[in-house]
Amino acid sequence: MGLPPRGFGCKPYNSSPFFCRFILGRCYAPAALGFFMSAQLIPATILTGFLGSGKTTLLKRVLSENHGMKIAVIENEFGEENIDNEILVSETTEQIVQLSNGCVCCTIREDLRSALMELAAKRKSGELQFDRVVIETTGVADPTPVAQTFFMDDDIAAAYMLDSVITLVDAVHAHQQLDSRQEARKQVGFADQIFISKADLVDAPKLRSVQERLYAMNPRAAQTVVHFGQVPIAQVLDLKGFNLNAILDVEPAFLKQDGHEHSHDHGDCDHEHGDCKHGHEHHHHHDHGHSHDHKDCDHDHSDCKHEHHEHHDHAHHHAHDDDVKSFVYRSTKQIDPAKLEEFLGAIIQVYGPKLLRYKGVLDMKGAPKKVIFQGVHELMGTDLGPAWQKNEKRESKMVFIGIDLPQEILAQGLDRCTV
Repeated sequence: MGLPPRGFGCKPYNSSPFFCRFILGRCYAPAALGFFMSAQLIPATILTGFLGSGKTTLLKRVLSENHGMKIAVIENEFGEENIDNEILVSETTEQIVQLSNGCVCCTIREDLRSALMELAAKRKSGELQFDRVVIETTGVADPTPVAQTFFMDDDIAAAYMLDSVITLVDAVHAHQQLDSRQEARKQVGFADQIFISKADLVDAPKLRSVQERLYAMNPRAAQTVVHFGQVPIAQVLDLKGFNLNAILDVEPAFLKQDGHEHSHDHGDCDHEHGDCKHGHEHHHHHDHGHSHDHKDCDHDHSDCKHEHHEHHDHAHHHAHDDDVKSFVYRSTKQIDPAKLEEFLGAIIQVYGPKLLRYKGVLDMKGAPKKVIFQGVHELMGTDLGPAWQKNEKRESKMVFIGIDLPQEILAQGLDRCTV
């Protein structure tokens, strides 16, 4: 019996030495997280967002446009607005309906698993033809159980591949909803792509504050301002958010706009920075001047060994102390695979339920190629990525998104994993 594909994830994390096996070029991990594109697997996209954020508007476009794709949309019967009433020519009591543009609309009346399995069975038998699935969650839903269905249920994992989680955010009510509902914060934390709707109804400073708050919660998700669901289909499908690839961009375009440079004002700071890699713990309490004031600093960094870690906590006019936060860690030192294996194993076992998403692209000691890991709660997958290029800066980069994460423990533990 041959080995399973290397690096395509695992069941809930155990003590098996993933990173050490990758250095040796072998892995016996069972299949789950970190999928490859297979003709046998149906790509699935989860569309989430709080009430009134525009999910239904976006879905109507997907179901009515002549985009040439055959998409099955699973809508929740208890959503704020039923799609069927406006896009179907005639009334029907069928649970699964074939639409005129080749798409399929399926209403959940029992549970998501049953709907997915019925669609897959009808596709296999030839009764239905579709290439991918988009799942709409209710506005108050936590996307975590929906995403976990694709990893924890063997029948679903054998038929489907989770492509990405897309979250819509209403710019007008974003702060209020994020302040009051943890479900809304989890929707942001879990996202691979965030669409901001109703941006035309707020002024530029408020939009900016929403963008920065979302970025503080989830720096790995791309942000796009949308108008009435007018989104290129390429920004909705085939995002490969759960693939084990070497892409980890935590610097979105809106942070690079003119007039918003992140200058570091060290004022009268009298310490020497030298080759210090200490992160200065970027608590980005932005006051639109975006300055980081170290005026009272009197410590010496010349021999500092700490790596660069960022705590993204943006504040505009009033502080948003969200429980869902991101932690970004960077290091130009190589990572010791055995130490990281032990540390991540302990972190996942203790804090796994609070870890929404995490990913790393690593410069691992003894590995000529990039080592990639990605996880959802207690599920983690690893793989070897492309080789480091001759002139490429070799830097390990990790991002953790979760609820009340112990950021100092993460920073200190990861520092100890460097060579």
